[in-house]
Amino acid sequence: MNEQITPGINVESLNVLVVDDVPLNILLIKKMLSQYTFQLRTANGGQAALDAVAQKMPDLMLLDLMMPGIDGFEVIRRLRADEKTKDLPIIILSALNSEQDISKGFQLGANDFINKPIIMEKLLSSVTTQLNLAAAKKQLNG
Repeated sequence: MNEQITPGINVESLNVLVVDDVPLNILLIKKMLSQYTFQLRTANGGQAALDAVAQKMPDLMLLDLMMPGIDGFEVIRRLRADEKTKDLPIIILSALNSEQDISKGFQLGANDFINKPIIMEKLLSSVTTQLNLAAAKKQLNG
């Protein structure tokens, strides 16, 4: 896999928040992303994700949809409604794969949607694309 983070970006300073209520899924995602040196933070549910974002804004969120309490759709809705978090790149990682669920995710403001089981190359490509886009936006906005 040849996906690269844009030169000039300090990869070690980037932080990615992985949100899933299944610990095994978090371990799998961490393993898939282990080639990168960015900081990986985790949250085990929707409220924990919102708390983690409030504590320290991530550069990217990888978000499961089906979680007890606050689900991923509601997390996206709340993040997009807040001026501070409205532009946070969000990649949905979900076993939900109906056209309606995918469409709802994008309508709420997700940047990408990856079906479970996760294909590593698709995850790496999406992560690098979203981080590169976010970095380009920051450069343009000064």
